[in-house]
Amino acid sequence: MNITYVPIDGGHMYPVAIIDVYSRFIVSWSLSNTMTAEWCRECFKTAINRYGAPEIINTDQGSRFTSPIFTEFIASYRGFRLSMDGKGRAIDNIFIERFRRNIEYEKLYLEPSENGLELYHKIKDYMKFYNAERPHQSPEYKKPEQIYFLAA
Repeated sequence: MNITYVPIDGGHMYPVAIIDVYSRFIVSWSLSNTMTAEWCRECFKTAINRYGAPEIINTDQGSRFTSPIFTEFIASYRGFRLSMDGKGRAIDNIFIERFRRNIEYEKLYLEPSENGLELYHKIKDYMKFYNAERPHQSPEYKKPEQIYFLAA
């Protein structure tokens, strides 16, 4: 799970995404004009409601993810646990960091958005492309959707 910021006219918006490490499938994402633990929790709830609880969720040590609002929510579920990167170690969460780089360089930096609604639609379109059309070198040059639903 990772948050980044994207400049728009007059400020920034914050996309968050959750990736399935094996398939590279984005199981949930959200966009907000503020970064809160409640918002991150709701994005994770969406993933659980759609696809079930994972064995593990990995985040960085940002204040949203170390907040009791988020950690107590995670602790309330049995069967999975929270893993956090080492401080300053983006490589610990390399799959979502790579996704973040891809969306920024393949879409968001090439097509800057003027407002939040425009940015939302660009991200939504990219998510469809990324999950359903964009093959990945690993595993086996397949699309995330193919791998995720085959393994499920």
